[in-house]
Parts: sequence; C-alpha cells; structure tokens
Amino acid sequence: MNLTITSNTENALRLVAVHGEVDVSNAGELRAGVDAALDAKPGKLEVDLSDVAYIDSTGIGVLVGASHRADDAGIGFEVTNPQPNVRRVLGLLGLEKELKISE
Repeated sequence: MNLTITSNTENALRLVAVHGEVDVSNAGELRAGVDAALDAKPGKLEVDLSDVAYIDSTGIGVLVGASHRADDAGIGFEVTNPQPNVRRVLGLLGLEKELKISE
C-alpha cells in the first residue's frame, strides 16, 4: 500500500502529515517519519491522520510508541484529524487520551 509522509516545522511545532493506509507493510515508514520528527526535538509534534482511511495494529503501535518517546523527551504529542473509522478504532482501544486525539 502506498504511504506518503510529509513533515513541516513552524516555530516549535513539527507537523507530520500521513497520507494513505498504514499497515504492517509500511509501518516502518511511519516510524521513520515520526522518529525523525522527534529527533529534531520540537516543542510539540502533531501527527495529522486526516488522509488515513485505515490503520492496523502495527501502525497504532508506532503512534503509541511515539507518544511514549515524546513524553520521555518532554515533547508535546498529539494525533489530529483522524477520519471517523480510524478514530473509532483508536477509541475502542482506549487510546484517545494517550494519543491526545483532536479534530
């Protein structure tokens, strides 16, 4: 499956926009993109999922790991704009607060 990740920095905010479906075949790409953003040590990292129609458990694990890594480094972390089906899955797993999901 095709996955595109773009990253922009504005002031202390690093925005990582994810486009496509995230599954076991490309979760490493998501991990690399998020890790690179965290390595830049922004004040806050937002992962925009507005163009992600599907994410499997591997991709969700990447987001949870990134959230923990951000917390350990004192970096704000937030998942933004998940599509309804993605948000539902994250909600069913009880991850809305941990990932600080917002519209």
